[in-house]
Amino acid sequence: MTRPYSGLTCLVVLLLVTLTHPSALGQKPRARDLGIPFYGTPGKFNAITDVRGVTVGYSTLITGQGKNVRGKGPVRTGVTAILPRGKTNDPVFANWYALNGNGEMTGTTWITESGFLEGPIMITNTNSVGVVRDAVLKWYVKTGWYKEDFWYTYPVVAETYDGFLNDIYGFHVRETHAFEALDGATTGPIREGNVGGGTGMMCLGFKGGTGTASRQVKVGDSTYTVGVLVQANFGAKRNLTIAGVPVGQELKDTLNTVFKAPPSYQPGDGSIIVIVATDAPVLPHQLKRIAARVPLGVGIVGGRGENSSGDIFLAFSTANPGAFQRSRFVKLTGLPNDQINPLFEATVQATEEAILNAMTAAETMEGINNNKAYALPTQSVVNLLRKYKRIK
Repeated sequence: MTRPYSGLTCLVVLLLVTLTHPSALGQKPRARDLGIPFYGTPGKFNAITDVRGVTVGYSTLITGQGKNVRGKGPVRTGVTAILPRGKTNDPVFANWYALNGNGEMTGTTWITESGFLEGPIMITNTNSVGVVRDAVLKWYVKTGWYKEDFWYTYPVVAETYDGFLNDIYGFHVRETHAFEALDGATTGPIREGNVGGGTGMMCLGFKGGTGTASRQVKVGDSTYTVGVLVQANFGAKRNLTIAGVPVGQELKDTLNTVFKAPPSYQPGDGSIIVIVATDAPVLPHQLKRIAARVPLGVGIVGGRGENSSGDIFLAFSTANPGAFQRSRFVKLTGLPNDQINPLFEATVQATEEAILNAMTAAETMEGINNNKAYALPTQSVVNLLRKYKRIK
């Protein structure tokens, strides 16, 4: 006989649901909460933090308004930190891929050469890569990340450009902001939209920023998780596509972003950084293949890898803990290439949803010189999905 839930059990279930709902984080409904249809099964938080051990932290800088005064603002920027195993120093297998290389992600040559990611991944604005990279080294010293007296490492720091909304040549990101993101990194549900490195970003004609999603997949008798985090700052409005609906074309004369662009600017200029995490036992060459599937998810929503876009992607696996050794041999678990397709599909699906989560969470933002990026008009999107019979 099935035993009914007790009042206490119901209260606990309600509390868990409440704490994982976006409203508990003070943000708007996520893309699937609006009824936007997606394929695949998300994890508990539908976030990169569904991959056990992964933590994410932010530092968000929003101050000032009006005319830009270099060095004073307005400021619309920040830092994002992703720690593959939290505060545990245990390098993970990793690899990376660039769809279009008009951008920066430091430390990638050694990842390709060694097959390992040896620390956190940081994402910020274009002009703050250096200070954040140096801050990571100081954070290693501050926290005793390395126990040896002699060590070297190449911090991984990626960027996208927020100079249309942020006083980017004011260099407002400091090492303390990188420390804040690293020290505050947590598991569980994470904020999206105008947060961390994504604070001042724009995407596909609307306000962009930070987004995340995940998928659970079956491979044989095992269930694995693929989690994605994006810093979305790419694409032309005319190409915005949601669930196959040409939303950008339908909204081309609605809420156009307001800013004085330089003569060289073309719609679509911008960048996207995508980080893929999985607990599947995949090796560096397979992680390269997974990272190379990210552009398929970017393309579904309208990314085209434009000339001035830095589209750089990194994938890592938290499987095989202890694989990084200096002298002793290790035994590894590996996934056959013939079984990797579910991970490819999950990467594409989670990338698509993470981008739309960034856009649905983002709020309208006014930055330097009253430049303005409008939030995606979600009710208009829902109406268009109904018009095209993608939802009822």
